[in-house]
Amino acid sequence: MNLNQITVPSLDLSKSVAFYQKLGLTLIVDALPHYARFVCPDGNSTFSLHLVEELPKGDGVYVYFECENLDEYVEQLKKQGIVFDQDPVDQTWLWREARLKDVDGNQLILFYGGENRINPPWKI
Repeated sequence: MNLNQITVPSLDLSKSVAFYQKLGLTLIVDALPHYARFVCPDGNSTFSLHLVEELPKGDGVYVYFECENLDEYVEQLKKQGIVFDQDPVDQTWLWREARLKDVDGNQLILFYGGENRINPPWKI
């Protein structure tokens, strides 16, 4: 089994599509105003948005995008006007992470885990 796609809710797909294109995703399905799908710049995973009338309550959705050159990528995005809640920082679980929210408040984590993503020292 392979995780192929994540779909997150959005109140305004036009704004969300522009945001995710700025992050570097490529739009491959444009069924606005109800649905949009992207392919990630590395690999062949897809990411989609679907129109909702109301966003989930609570913490909502967390989506992790792995970036090999995390610090440089974050700096490029900042120059394009993307605002981060947290700059890249080394975490105790041995990943380096930067955090931001999309236009709907979905939690996005750009990270680099390297070998520790699948094989942390505490792996069972």
